[in-house]
Amino acid sequence: MLPLYLEKLTLPELKLRAEALHQLLIECRICPNECIAKRMEGETGECHSTNEVFISSVGPHFGEEQPLVGTNGSGTIFFTNCNLDCKFCQNYDISHLGIGEKASTTDLARAMLWLQQIGCHNINLVTPTHFTPQIVNAIILAIEKGFEIPIVYNCGGYESVDTLKLLEDIIDIYMPDIKYSIDENALKYSGIQNCWETVKLAVKEMHRQVGDLKISKRGIAQRGLLVRHLVLPNDIAGSKAVIDFIADEISTDTYLNIMDQYRPVYHADNYPELNRQITPSEYKDVVDYALGKGLRKGFDATQ
Repeated sequence: MLPLYLEKLTLPELKLRAEALHQLLIECRICPNECIAKRMEGETGECHSTNEVFISSVGPHFGEEQPLVGTNGSGTIFFTNCNLDCKFCQNYDISHLGIGEKASTTDLARAMLWLQQIGCHNINLVTPTHFTPQIVNAIILAIEKGFEIPIVYNCGGYESVDTLKLLEDIIDIYMPDIKYSIDENALKYSGIQNCWETVKLAVKEMHRQVGDLKISKRGIAQRGLLVRHLVLPNDIAGSKAVIDFIADEISTDTYLNIMDQYRPVYHADNYPELNRQITPSEYKDVVDYALGKGLRKGFDATQ
């Protein structure tokens, strides 16, 4: 199976998409924050970023979901900063402290080609939302040099449908977090407005584009939707409503990683309700509920 960008689009069509995405940067509307920052003129948006791309690391990753990792790893590019402001961010050094180095479009294209050359099964763009236009430009340069592996859009889930539509047939695998079903908690702990409706619309659009996750006979993800949900203490995430949405409005064949690795880091100690790990029973309750809704793929039902 060819990646979508080779199967569906020509280079001139890709360049038109890149131009349309860059138009959204003039007064930034790339993500649902719609902060209207003039990032191309050096203003900083809600994502703490200007037009300059910063990345923290590039390399094969073996800690992702198994269909992404395969035998040779998922080729991750970790982007610095984020369009969310999660008080408990597990990658706060990258997403909030801004640790990283500036990368040109050519640098990004070279990184993609290098990851392909060393055998990675995909390019895993981690926290890409705020740099989407620049990433598409890099993909174009890489294609001109022989790039031909799937692209994973590994995001926080708070995405603009208008931006996602411009990514149709460019992204092969969408991997959003669904962090909350409770708007008040999304605002309090991640600083985002109208989270639940925004995320639902975004995930529906992702699924419309790529469908359920398709895995090759070798066990490698090729195309589709892979959802992550981090269980938070005291049901701050509203996990059961997240499960209901996936099962009832997306698909019971959704590959869903129900994650139990929450730990209180960054500013979590300022919130007593967040300042502990989850209990085994809290995790089991969410897993059992997912099983009851007919979901089976992507999580450990034995815990």
